[in-house]
Amino acid sequence: MMPDRGSEQVLLVDDNPTNLQVLFKTLEGSGYRLLAARDGEAALYTAKRARPALILLDVMMPGMDGFEVCERLKADPETADIAVIFLSALTDSQSKVHGLAIGGVDYIAKPFQTDEVLARVRTHIKIQRLERALARRNTELEDENQQILNAVDEGIVGLDVTGRITSMNAQAAAITGWAAADSIGELFSQLNLFPNDAPLSQSFSLLCEGGVGLRKDHVSISTRSGHVAPVALSGSPRKEGGAVLVLRDISEWLKDQFALEQAREEMDTQRQHLAHIERLSTGGEMAAGIAHEVNQPLTAVTNYARVAQRLLADLPEDRRQKMDEVLSKIAVQAERAAAVIQRMRSYVKKPSGGREVLQINEVLVDVLALAEVDSRVNAIPIELDVAESLPKIFADEVQLQQVALNLIRNAMESTANTGQSHAVEVSTYLDAGMVYFRVKDFGAGLAPEIEEQLFSPFVTSKEGGMGIGLSVSKSIMQAHGGDIRYQPNPDGGAIFSCEFPVHQ
Repeated sequence: MMPDRGSEQVLLVDDNPTNLQVLFKTLEGSGYRLLAARDGEAALYTAKRARPALILLDVMMPGMDGFEVCERLKADPETADIAVIFLSALTDSQSKVHGLAIGGVDYIAKPFQTDEVLARVRTHIKIQRLERALARRNTELEDENQQILNAVDEGIVGLDVTGRITSMNAQAAAITGWAAADSIGELFSQLNLFPNDAPLSQSFSLLCEGGVGLRKDHVSISTRSGHVAPVALSGSPRKEGGAVLVLRDISEWLKDQFALEQAREEMDTQRQHLAHIERLSTGGEMAAGIAHEVNQPLTAVTNYARVAQRLLADLPEDRRQKMDEVLSKIAVQAERAAAVIQRMRSYVKKPSGGREVLQINEVLVDVLALAEVDSRVNAIPIELDVAESLPKIFADEVQLQQVALNLIRNAMESTANTGQSHAVEVSTYLDAGMVYFRVKDFGAGLAPEIEEQLFSPFVTSKEGGMGIGLSVSKSIMQAHGGDIRYQPNPDGGAIFSCEFPVHQ
């Protein structure tokens, strides 16, 4: 896939020449113009002069550190909208939270992976493009609305108590296609503007005869020429009898709404891309365990194959059965290795964003198979207790797997860190019309300061953790119409509950 091409500039700030060289090589050829600064003062000068779209900013620098540079950038209206990604070897949550609080958009820990840096730069520049486009479009819409208020051009139609037209302005004639000379004195119903909407016709009678107000934000009107046009319609009764109808052409407004919806969908696509980066990060953490798990069956395959070779050299009739057993073991071990690899590939693959009707118990069985490697490495078993006959949910299977696997791995790591071997308990149930799955551990639990900001980005209790797993999980759950909640385990540890609406 080719990188997004554009004229954006990226400013690289680091007092270490080696780090600057690595960053230049990482982003070279990515389509962005690269600038560099060796200290905070130079960074502020270059940022104000060049106005880059994004700054990769080292935190630990002599003199003015990265945090102070960011604060001064955000305090200046000319540089306040520049996106800042911090680069630092500091992995404590306090530093990350402080960086975000003063205006940073992301935090990359050193030593960094080149693919991760490039992916995050591309994503944040793409999000900044979309935000600027949305801001421009909102400004345009505000200007258009002001123009409408300054020059009202709605169609106005007067009706008497019998529903006959008593007046019609030029704009009403333009919207309906009926000239005032041909319409005044005629029944409004005879214009046949709403031929397929019987309830609306009844509403006109109630308006004229009973004084019942009418309002429709979007209806289709059939003009005299047969053209169908969208309008907003409102009707108000008059004290002397009859009513006044107001027609407003909303075709341009609908086009604007469609354009805004497309922009929102593009923003959602970028959020899914960030979620994919989180899955790749999790996959990297699991790589060592997978390598160990795959190596054992492959070693067994090799040993059994050598035994088979020796047996082939001298194969009397009475040893054929032994040969069959050895070859069968080769096949079993090879299939085991293939299954481990396939489960990992299914998890790391980028989702299509499509949702389907799912049975949550079946999804969790697949997740536990994927978590088998971590279970062995941490020596922490996983117990699954599912409720029978649960209603189905409508969800993205890969994203659901991501949330469940993240919670289960966190639970196993927390339990293992306490030196215990108590099982992690995973269960499903139905409550108040919502389908739940719950992950319960008996580990160290969470400190009060972590609980308060648990689902905020870059807040973590894990040494070296990125702190975006729970934040991404919460956004996934809310996008599915549900939520994720935490409560302390009374017996020690943590309980996370995820809820989904029942599929209708």
